[in-house]
Amino acid sequence: MSEHDNSRSRVQFGRTTIDYAIERSPKRRTVGVAVEATKGVVITAPRGVAVERLDRIVKDKGAWIVNQLRRVAELEPACTKELVSGESFAYLGRNHRLRIVEDVESKPAKLERGWLVVPVAGALAGAERREAIELAIREWYVARASERLDARAGQWARLAGVDLAGVRVRDQQERWGSCDSGGLLRFNWRIIQAPLRLVDYVVAHEVVHVLHHDHGRAFWARLAALMPDYERRKDELRTLGPRLVWVAR
Repeated sequence: MSEHDNSRSRVQFGRTTIDYAIERSPKRRTVGVAVEATKGVVITAPRGVAVERLDRIVKDKGAWIVNQLRRVAELEPACTKELVSGESFAYLGRNHRLRIVEDVESKPAKLERGWLVVPVAGALAGAERREAIELAIREWYVARASERLDARAGQWARLAGVDLAGVRVRDQQERWGSCDSGGLLRFNWRIIQAPLRLVDYVVAHEVVHVLHHDHGRAFWARLAALMPDYERRKDELRTLGPRLVWVAR
């Protein structure tokens, strides 16, 4: 038996009770299943799909869901950054030292001779200073991610023979990327810290979702044809991923 309302439901899979959230969208054509670090199990579905059908889908994917829940539970917590000169920040798999420089006013961060340079207003102190440094670093990452991911998505889309509606970069923690039914790709800016081979895995994964909206056999077969070593890259990202999510202390 399941217990549910319009936004949540619960099913029993063996000895495990799977409690999941339901997110509905009029643009959604298929049912999606995800396991996120902060939200747990999330089912995205079209508005007209009955909860009883969602329960059956969750039961059918019960083994995968339980395995993913275990993986999420084992993930390392987000690492912390002190935001001080000398601290290491990754970009495309290479580490760069942070250099905070005093200036008349705070300015955009820039990569200079292997250093990530952040000019910060000398008048700022305490929490305001830290917020200005963190904002500059995040904006630098978002700008680099927007540039790189757009280019990589275009390349993989040409190889896959698909047309994209566009590429957007977002600030999110649960997913590296997503693709809507119209072919718009959204990426987590944090992925740009990873080596390019792992960036390409995320991009190619979402490009294939333009053709196949779920993770069925057709999806994985098309991804394998496009990127034969995708399983190795996927495993590498699973290991590295938690270290790409940091918070300022």
